[in-house]
Amino acid sequence: MTNLAAQRTTPMLNKVPEVTIYFWIIKILATTVGETGADFMSVTLNLGLGGTSMLMAILLAAVLAMQIRAQRYVPWIYWFTTVLVSVVGTLITDSMVDILGVSLPAATAGFAVALTATFAAWYASERTLSIHSIHTRRRELFYWAAILFTFALGTAAGDLTAEGLGLGYAPSALAFGALISLVTMAYYSLGANAILTFWIAYILTRPLGASLGDLLSQPTTNGGIGLGTVLTSIMFIAIIGSLVVWLSLGGRDPDLGRTTAER
Repeated sequence: MTNLAAQRTTPMLNKVPEVTIYFWIIKILATTVGETGADFMSVTLNLGLGGTSMLMAILLAAVLAMQIRAQRYVPWIYWFTTVLVSVVGTLITDSMVDILGVSLPAATAGFAVALTATFAAWYASERTLSIHSIHTRRRELFYWAAILFTFALGTAAGDLTAEGLGLGYAPSALAFGALISLVTMAYYSLGANAILTFWIAYILTRPLGASLGDLLSQPTTNGGIGLGTVLTSIMFIAIIGSLVVWLSLGGRDPDLGRTTAER
């Protein structure tokens, strides 16, 4: 009982990494793995959407529990959780569209509403949506709920533009990349709100990653480059792993070991 009380009263260090160039690189790579990894397990390994969804949901629950129990930002746990959320978010969207028959526009709109409701509940409870203050269990739960919906929304939006609207994978990736550039310019040149621009960019990186993943993995007959889901997934996981190991060994990630007050 004493240990439990101590855990409840001991302040945690911030649980989310500093938003640096490494953050965005790994985030985009993770979104791509979410797309190709889900396709690899459900199609290439023939697990099906149902089997893959169940397996990945169990794995995500286990790793997310590790992330929540941690008292500070641990690079490999945080990014492993992010990759799994990316995969599960993709599977949720694919299951809704392919199994339940929900249209891509309806799925996109539905996840947008769910994400908005999550942000509203988060702000009503905590009076902030800043990722620089994720140092309580409740804020962290709001954070990961929002992350899950951004991945599900991004998957639906990416598929809608690339396939539903017939733009193709490369034009879709370029379009979302251009939108991210505009958000970046709004932040650095026009002084736009940091929290707002962060979340807009975070949402947009998911359809960008989804489009890039499909562009690299899909056969040329479908408008892709034809690398396949296996090679694409291995390539991006290797890069993510290398960056996370580097950060874990003391790479120049400004957030490692720092408290919110120090920032």
